[in-house]
Amino acid sequence: MNAARNKVNEQITAKKSLLCVGLDSDLDKIPPVFRSMPRPVLEFNRSVVRATREHAAAYKINTAFYESRGVEGLQDMQDTLENLPCETLSIADAKRADIGNTSRMYAEAFFDHWNFDALTVAPYMGYDSLEPFFAYDQKLIFVLCLTSNPGSADFEEQHLASGGALYESVLAKVREWSRNGNAGIVVGATKSSLVGEIRRSAPGLFMLIPGVGAQGGSLQESAALGVDDRKQGALVNVSRGVIYPEGEFDTPEAFEEAVNARARALHHEMQSIF
Repeated sequence: MNAARNKVNEQITAKKSLLCVGLDSDLDKIPPVFRSMPRPVLEFNRSVVRATREHAAAYKINTAFYESRGVEGLQDMQDTLENLPCETLSIADAKRADIGNTSRMYAEAFFDHWNFDALTVAPYMGYDSLEPFFAYDQKLIFVLCLTSNPGSADFEEQHLASGGALYESVLAKVREWSRNGNAGIVVGATKSSLVGEIRRSAPGLFMLIPGVGAQGGSLQESAALGVDDRKQGALVNVSRGVIYPEGEFDTPEAFEEAVNARARALHHEMQSIF
């Protein structure tokens, strides 16, 4: 069985939590108390992790927020990854895919160099662009399927000549491509009316569900409809709704208390499905 999948499922069961904390750490949005520090984003991330580790089954690092700051940002990403609790799943939200030899380099970067447990990828270029990622049969590969943004209607929800929607075709292909249970899909919480249908169509795929909180997706519906028959196999990602609490914070400890309160409330709401 897949090591990354086992790891996160154990956390889901032990904590009775599907919470994935998104580290979309924006230097312009973090509280001023961190900005005077030598490594403000890294210290901010460390505070978020301290405040959420008892509630989170996974952490998702959106690589754009780090790549945008060049070498300094990539160093923050690496050091943040090393500070994540070893028992939780680490996800690189990078949405990579290209021709095969390029994808192989992406896979080596995220799985060999940085040693993330999971990675998000885009399916548009087809199997040969994703095969290098699926070759890592102990990792989790989350393929964009039905995303939370309004633009999903432009392509993902368009109907093909065969009658089904494009996202349904993606779903069928991901089921074929899975190796040792290493396939997952990204399904937006804003599409909660379809989450249950997708789960029934693909009972063996792991589901990453973003879009709760700032994007307006339903936590209760996403959690209840996304899990498999063991109450596992799904993560509900919340980023801005956890890491940017309202208020002024004079100390990192005060900030951590506010973040912990948000994570605790989300965790409590999820526990009703177990």
